[in-house]
Amino acid sequence: MTLKTKISTFRWISILEGISFLVLLFLAMPLKYFFDLPQMVQIIGMAHGVLFLAYIVGAVLMYSPLNWRPQTLLIAIVCSVIPFGPFYIEKKYL
Repeated sequence: MTLKTKISTFRWISILEGISFLVLLFLAMPLKYFFDLPQMVQIIGMAHGVLFLAYIVGAVLMYSPLNWRPQTLLIAIVCSVIPFGPFYIEKKYL
């Protein structure tokens, strides 16, 4: 797999993880707590969980090929739990 392909794959994982996190926070959670509809949290939560794990694994795998400093990897991991964080990583470091 070429570096360009790795970056492109991680970029897509980052974008999808960021979108799933926002949908979970701003759509699924309000539906669960304000309208007593927990089904959306189950569906979006599972998708987000898979994408979150893929994002973390992807960040660790990108550490060496992109010559990231340890601080950059730490920033990428911390940004995974901040709304809009994965979009920041995608724009700034990829």
